Amino acid sequence: MTPDSQRAEDLNKDLGLGTRVAEQSRFRFLNRDGSFNVARRGLPFMRTQNTYHLLLTMSWMRFFLLIVLFYFVSNLIFALAYVLCGPAALRGPAVSTFTEQFSQAFFFSVQTLATIGYGGISPNGLPANIVVTIEALTGLLGLTLAAGLLFARFSRPSARILFSRNAVIAPYRGMSAFEFRIANERSNELLDVQVTVTLTRMETHGGKRSRKFHSLELERSQVKFFPLHLVVVHPIDRGSPLHGVTKEDLDASDAEFLILVTGLDETFSQSVHARSSYKFDEVLWGARFSDMFISTDHGGLGIDLRRIHDIERVPLTDGAP
Repeated sequence: MTPDSQRAEDLNKDLGLGTRVAEQSRFRFLNRDGSFNVARRGLPFMRTQNTYHLLLTMSWMRFFLLIVLFYFVSNLIFALAYVLCGPAALRGPAVSTFTEQFSQAFFFSVQTLATIGYGGISPNGLPANIVVTIEALTGLLGLTLAAGLLFARFSRPSARILFSRNAVIAPYRGMSAFEFRIANERSNELLDVQVTVTLTRMETHGGKRSRKFHSLELERSQVKFFPLHLVVVHPIDRGSPLHGVTKEDLDASDAEFLILVTGLDETFSQSVHARSSYKFDEVLWGARFSDMFISTDHGGLGIDLRRIHDIERVPLTDGAP
């Protein structure tokens, strides 16, 4: 293979990370949650912020905490505005202290923002009515935005693929294989599931040490249905980049296995994907995955997802690396 053809092949395998990132990065490329360890700098702060994307992708816990925080902060701000309008800005039960006045203004703000309007407290004068007008508009817009975001989050298709905690080098048909296990955490079905595995490691060629990418051939890279779990297997035969590689070689080469799983979500009829990776120290040698299958009460077959990480130690075959 000529140097030009070798370079063209390397460019086709770098996954879009680029040569400099591939060679200079000292961290894993893909975190276990699928995020990339690549930073982007140089743009103004506001241009780097995508509030809509952030609100769609943050966890549900953070999303609801943000909604609650916005709700209380908004009411505190409007309560302060009512207080600044003067002691006669609100008609209602008589108050004598600042604490009572602020408390009355806060709960009036809650009623106005949520368009409840019990009638026990009402605005008095132009300044207070201006604040009510602004708060009523804020409440309508806030409710609309919150409802829209909730709908978008519920309707956005995404995959929740559970990856085994470790990959293994296990005995396989008289040799050995690189294996990991995946399962669908959701009750929906994924169709036409495809898995690609890329091995990236540091290699020395012609006295120069650089990072190379190798696509690993899988025993089964695609399944039509994914109702249970799937053990992804790369046989380590003579054509495998892992043939003859030892655990020490894998460690010394800073190896990482990059995983991409894609499929069709039958609920939304849209493609979804999940990413993850295994570093060299997350690969266990001389192990295989324990059985996950269980029998249901009705005599059917199922799996126990709590066992997806379970392994058992086994000796590798003589032909194994």
